[in-house]
Amino acid sequence: MARYIGPSCKLCRREGEKLFLKGEKCYTDKCPVVRRPYAPGQHGQQRKKLSEYGLQLREKQKARRFYGVLESQFRKYFEMARDMKGVTGENLLKILESRLDNVVYRLGLATSRAEARQIVKHNHITVNGKRVNIPSYLVSPGDVIAVTEQMKNSERMKIILESTGNRLVPSWLEFDAENLVGRVVSLPNREEIDLPVKEQLIIELYSK
Repeated sequence: MARYIGPSCKLCRREGEKLFLKGEKCYTDKCPVVRRPYAPGQHGQQRKKLSEYGLQLREKQKARRFYGVLESQFRKYFEMARDMKGVTGENLLKILESRLDNVVYRLGLATSRAEARQIVKHNHITVNGKRVNIPSYLVSPGDVIAVTEQMKNSERMKIILESTGNRLVPSWLEFDAENLVGRVVSLPNREEIDLPVKEQLIIELYSK
């Protein structure tokens, strides 16, 4: 399966804002977006006025990179959102937020979505008591997400919890910090998703 293996910070610089792809580093002055707040490449510092299509494309790329989703899967999510009742843009974000790797990240069990994806792939997460190693697994209201005993007692998890201890858990999730168990209360509405993306531009791009 294809995946991006280049420098994560270049993606943030290309979008012109932090996508929080590197965990702890994103919260320090070492973040390349802080040190070099312009796009990568020899022409990165030149200011260019984007066309309507360019604006739509940048919003789509930004959303994709926030969640670490490839183009084919992102389009699949758009088609799912289009076929659901309600506003397509909000439905798209709900689907992306429902991914298991994103929920693990939102619960503070990983410093980044990339690390959450790795934790899930390595069989360290259970959903309703059963191990799930598919990062794209979509959770539902009422699902219980927990960390396996092996991972719970690991040094890495202790470091993660120290780093994410001050992170607020979204209102659509509940988290038992003592037992490292989370529960999906409901699917989020747009106000509960702190994503600086104009989803309507994405819908316009795919609807052409």
